[in-house]
Amino acid sequence: MISKDSPIGIFDSGVGGISVLRVLKHDMPNENYIFYGDSINAPYGDKTDERIREMSDSSIRFLFEHGAKAIVIACNTATSAAATYLREKYPEAIIVAMEPAVKPAVSHSDSDHPKVLVLATKSTIHGERLHHLIGRFSENAEIYPVAAPGIVPLVEAGKENSTEILSYLKELLNPFRKVSDGGEGHIVDSVVLGCTHFPFVMNKIREALSYDVTFYDGAYGTSRETKRRLEKAGLLNNSDIPGKTEIYSTAAGDDPTALAWRLLELPFDYSPEQ
Repeated sequence: MISKDSPIGIFDSGVGGISVLRVLKHDMPNENYIFYGDSINAPYGDKTDERIREMSDSSIRFLFEHGAKAIVIACNTATSAAATYLREKYPEAIIVAMEPAVKPAVSHSDSDHPKVLVLATKSTIHGERLHHLIGRFSENAEIYPVAAPGIVPLVEAGKENSTEILSYLKELLNPFRKVSDGGEGHIVDSVVLGCTHFPFVMNKIREALSYDVTFYDGAYGTSRETKRRLEKAGLLNNSDIPGKTEIYSTAAGDDPTALAWRLLELPFDYSPEQ
């Protein structure tokens, strides 16, 4: 039986979902959390939709077995490929999914016609969800969707702050750098982080672009929706005691959750306006 004290379950294709967990913990510090990172199968972005649905279903069943009262799909790729399937399979469950923060990137801009760079995995970039989302706002903004498949494996390897990730980003983002190899680049106002691994490389993205941008992360909207759904269901934890967090991972090695815990403990700039 689930109750207010039951944990919120979060799953991702690895450690990226930790960026969502830290926002959830900030917004609802008295909740208990259980995180499941499927690092052995990361990245999901190069898998078929059928395979992503299988892996997502396995993750959600793990969380249900551990008493989760709600599920957060902390993965844009899994949302795109599996959210509808999971909601149909578990119609009574609270399942909250991610959405790239294209809307706030456009609506919060000071520009009349903002230029927005959307970084995501290949699967998300080519998925119908993102296409529909971009279509809703493309009349009022210049939106550049770019697949960034190399970020996830580098973050999963603990190289989120390395020269290797910077070199990759400089090459990937060359068309948007202030002075690109081909001349003047397409200068953007903001960057939408369309994968939960990407918040861990924000500083490197800014360094690669060589100018300042505003970042938008879908974790904030996801956290607000999770809280709203729990309140509606009468399952929001009203304890005044800080909640507990459990982390599980399919990663190999003697300490498979070490990277997840390290990333969770990194300081970050909380941006509630998103």
